[in-house]
Amino acid sequence: MSYKGLNPRSSIGSRVFDSSNSLPVNYIIRRQYVSNITRDKKSQKTLVYLSVLVCAMVGATYAAVPLYRRFCQATGYGGTVQRRETVEEKIARHSQDGTAPTREIVVQFNADVADGMQWKFTPTQREVRVKPGESALAFYTAENCSSTPITGVSTYNVTPMKVP
Repeated sequence: MSYKGLNPRSSIGSRVFDSSNSLPVNYIIRRQYVSNITRDKKSQKTLVYLSVLVCAMVGATYAAVPLYRRFCQATGYGGTVQRRETVEEKIARHSQDGTAPTREIVVQFNADVADGMQWKFTPTQREVRVKPGESALAFYTAENCSSTPITGVSTYNVTPMKVP
């Protein structure tokens, strides 16, 4: 006599079998027990991860305002005014501690016009020699080569940002 999936010479021949399944009943019960335990552990693990995520999001929300305020103060972004030392304050500080710069600085002028603009825009002088804190004037010549009147705005750029 042979049951489905059972070898009569096998050592497990004396175990009880479920009629709907070819696996031993104790194996089925043990498997269900183990799967319930792992399912519970997975559920607890997921709950812990979600709780940590919610706490992190709430913490980030509370930290966002002070962090953004510090970012704006450091970069001047968002309309935050940065207080820098004025030229006069810097000159006064250098003259007090005896480190007043006496070397001459050469300021070179450049004039560029956007492509397609029918203008001639050139500096009257190519460079000016000044000492730190000294004022100087620079003049430019602008000529409109088109037949229509044009209003323009000049912007400046300073390079390098720091002088060695």
